[in-house]
Amino acid sequence: MQKYKDFLGLGIAGNFALHLAQAGELEDFKDVITHDEAAPKGLFPFYLPLSVKSAKEILTTYPLSSSTIKLPSQNVNIQAEPEVALICDLTYDSNNKISKITPTHFSAYNDCSIRIAGASKISDKKNWGANSKGISDNLIKIDNFKSGGVMDNYSICSFLKRDGELSAYGEDVALLGYSYFYEKLSNWIVNQLNTQEDFGPLEPLIEYILECGNPSKAIISIGATRYTPYGESTFLKDGDELFVILYNNTILSLKNIIESIKNNTFDYSNISLLKQKVVI
Repeated sequence: MQKYKDFLGLGIAGNFALHLAQAGELEDFKDVITHDEAAPKGLFPFYLPLSVKSAKEILTTYPLSSSTIKLPSQNVNIQAEPEVALICDLTYDSNNKISKITPTHFSAYNDCSIRIAGASKISDKKNWGANSKGISDNLIKIDNFKSGGVMDNYSICSFLKRDGELSAYGEDVALLGYSYFYEKLSNWIVNQLNTQEDFGPLEPLIEYILECGNPSKAIISIGATRYTPYGESTFLKDGDELFVILYNNTILSLKNIIESIKNNTFDYSNISLLKQKVVI
């Protein structure tokens, strides 16, 4: 899967209540003050389409796969992060600032992460090489990125299959459960891209974007959802199968989704499915 090689890859930290605590990352953001207690903590790059002098070179390695997660060679804990990715058009003003983001599609996504304490930047945990991230092949078109649009009707769930046993990895939650969503999220992203500085775990993204030649498109993952107790305590290992599924909750139930996984028969007209095999 190379279709997003010219896209900017960004992620949002702290956009779903309690996730940062579950991931052991609250300490990383202790000095990051937000104007709103519920606001996300910041944006991070997971992929840069061109080399940037002030960013780590690994971020130019294309990490996305729709079928595989490859574990890093070093002995570290790897945890899946089930979430939603937005495929976005980026608009710039005459001063090379972001003036607008336009989400056109959404997708099941795995912001797979290294769990290490003391990393200098969030991005240090996010891209360790090819096949370190996951995005579904089947995108869902966004009619309106606002209340009343198609995303009102979608939920996200995730499962890990290990040794033939299927376990819920993330909670089954409606997309409307995100702290910031729709226009509030779009406005926050635009402001954050233009103003975020090199501070603590955060990086100066507008500088990176300028050095990348102002990409016209981006993948923006909008924050990992909460883990189940099993997911919170379970790291990935060779042979695991991971499922992240966005589903239309007005048509399908969680029971339908579980049956679909077990039978390997999916209603692709009402879901976005990401299924990845974990390999070494």
